[in-house]
Amino acid sequence: MSKITKFIVGRLKGCGYAFTGAMLLLKTEPSIQVQAGIAVVMTFLGFYFNITSTEWMLQIFAIGLVMSIEGLNTTIEAVADFIHPDFHNKIGFIKDVAAGAVFIAAVTAVIIGLIIYIPYIF
Repeated sequence: MSKITKFIVGRLKGCGYAFTGAMLLLKTEPSIQVQAGIAVVMTFLGFYFNITSTEWMLQIFAIGLVMSIEGLNTTIEAVADFIHPDFHNKIGFIKDVAAGAVFIAAVTAVIIGLIIYIPYIF
């Protein structure tokens, strides 16, 4: 097998693992399930209000940002719990900071949503 073929096969396998991870996240994590539901509603609203291409890009970026950061937060929490299952101040700090990153992304997404949809609603 050539280097190029190995590279392509490796990337395809990587995509498979990533897809499996995304499905596991959606199946097992209630917070991302809520966020996915919100993403569906926002997508419906985008079609309903016929938002512009630029607005679609911003909306899709915001949705992807929140869901990606939530995935990282879930991973950080799982690793922290695996390393130190009992309560520990440093582990609590790490988990709080990771949750804070999700909060920042979510607030950013809400602001983007308001900027997009307020002109259509009023």
